[in-house]
Amino acid sequence: MEAIDFISIATIAFLGSFGHCVGMCGGIVIAYSSTKVQQGWSKTQQSFSHLLYSLGRIVTYSILGAIFGAIGGVATFSNTANGVLWLVAGVAMLLTGLSLLGKIKFLTLIEHSFSKSAWYQKNFRSLIGSQTLVSFFLLGMLNGLLPCGFVYFFAITAASTADPLYGAIVMMIFGISTVPALFSLGFFVGLFKQSTLRNTMMKLAAISVILYGSYTIYNGYNYIVTPDKTLLEYH
Repeated sequence: MEAIDFISIATIAFLGSFGHCVGMCGGIVIAYSSTKVQQGWSKTQQSFSHLLYSLGRIVTYSILGAIFGAIGGVATFSNTANGVLWLVAGVAMLLTGLSLLGKIKFLTLIEHSFSKSAWYQKNFRSLIGSQTLVSFFLLGMLNGLLPCGFVYFFAITAASTADPLYGAIVMMIFGISTVPALFSLGFFVGLFKQSTLRNTMMKLAAISVILYGSYTIYNGYNYIVTPDKTLLEYH
């Protein structure tokens, strides 16, 4: 992948984390912060527990990225097939961006109620009630599986790389870029309640998603119209 891809991915994830991610996962962060983090803990202990939670999410995202990258690799047996995959991914990204702007209900239609499953709720209750440090990490891994529009977007991006390693890197960058917002949420809850800040971040993220989707469509077009080039020339 090119440097522009990694920069775009990190930018979209960072902006989106202050808008979409805080809205989607903020309740969970506040819940475990008030339930699992003890008042007598030092700032260092609290920070370490938050970082373990984020590390758990990053591990899950990286595994998902590798899986989607591998799936994309199976589908890309030719430049034409790879181009079609990128075109489909680009269109899905455009729909995601428009959905984040509230123009369409694309994300609402594809999200499902995984969090309401008996398996998820049983494990969530068990981990939220535990005081061990490893439980923060496991809770992060568990919540990395929650249906989320941004997770879908980056999973699509991972699949478009057609490579398990690049797919894992895409999702890892996504996870790392969301750490600042979710990590600081427990310390500065009031800041994220300001709808103006969140709405601004959401709009910037949505626009970035649309621009990156357009760029992905352009790459897909190039794959199809320039069959002489190898797949490696695009990464």
